[in-house]
Amino acid sequence: MSQRIKSVDWTGNSIIILDQTGLPLQERYLELKDYHSVAKAIKLLQVRGAPAIGIAAAYGVAMGASRIVARNKTEFVRKYRHVSAVIGGTRPTARNLFMALERLEKVVEQGQDMTEIKEGLVAEAIKIHREEEEATKIISQYGAELIRDGSCILTHCNAGPLATAGYGTALGIIIWAHEMGKHLHVYVDETRPLCQGARLTTWELQRAGVPFTLITDSMAGYFMHQGRINYVIVGADRITATGDTANKIGTYSLAVLAAGHGIPFYVAAPISTFDMTIETGEDIIIEERSADEVTHIQGKQIAPEGTPVANPAFDVTPGRYISAFITDKGIIRKPFRNRLKSIYRNRGK
Repeated sequence: MSQRIKSVDWTGNSIIILDQTGLPLQERYLELKDYHSVAKAIKLLQVRGAPAIGIAAAYGVAMGASRIVARNKTEFVRKYRHVSAVIGGTRPTARNLFMALERLEKVVEQGQDMTEIKEGLVAEAIKIHREEEEATKIISQYGAELIRDGSCILTHCNAGPLATAGYGTALGIIIWAHEMGKHLHVYVDETRPLCQGARLTTWELQRAGVPFTLITDSMAGYFMHQGRINYVIVGADRITATGDTANKIGTYSLAVLAAGHGIPFYVAAPISTFDMTIETGEDIIIEERSADEVTHIQGKQIAPEGTPVANPAFDVTPGRYISAFITDKGIIRKPFRNRLKSIYRNRGK
């Protein structure tokens, strides 16, 4: 693979992030030195994408915990849980955020003294980072094998190195297939309201040398009807035990369109994005974001003052519309529930 973009990096006592709100016009890096700045960066989408959020959250909590002053473990735990709650309150839909917090909570529970706990939290955050990087590499390899030479692929939002701090999920597959020598063309949804496709996915594909065409979200059905799309590949923010998948708003519409045109619809995500405690998409909390994201583009107002706005950040695609999940544990096909149960039973063996 070509040299990857580092969207999240750990210096030993601070986090360096590539500020995704500045792209594609400004490539600027921010140093985050406390957990409040990490929480703010996650909330403002300066770091985004479920795996990257989980990594940043882990480092943010570990950094916050390292600066706690307490007389005993009881006091430490109380202060620690405040730090964890601040980070946990930033993005309610992204599963990887809570996966990271759950893993760090176990470190706290099992630690004997504050020094041991603080060191353990940093070590666990680094481990989460390495595991997510490796997972996206494996996903990219598995997925690239599915893609036929000469294919046209539609993708939505951004699921590349920027979103994962690794190789990428949906975009990692595409870039890996391109570097295998397969001839591909990518149709990139702009992904309103924040245009992650237009701003970020095009930027990554351009750097990787992958041919692409940017389209508006409402053009997807047209290109499917024209027979110009062979696959739809997207990432995910949370996946239930039955395969219902929360991803960037607009994903559900693409899945229905793909089903209507007989086009395979793949979801690429690490196992860490699956939430086996939730049965169906009805139980996924959908983040509602600021009205300004819809009424403004890059700070410029496009709607009349006082316009009522609904702005759910995600929608849920029922598992019946998904052809397969491309994961770091292999390609998971229907029936999803049984196969996911088997994977979780055998984890770590």
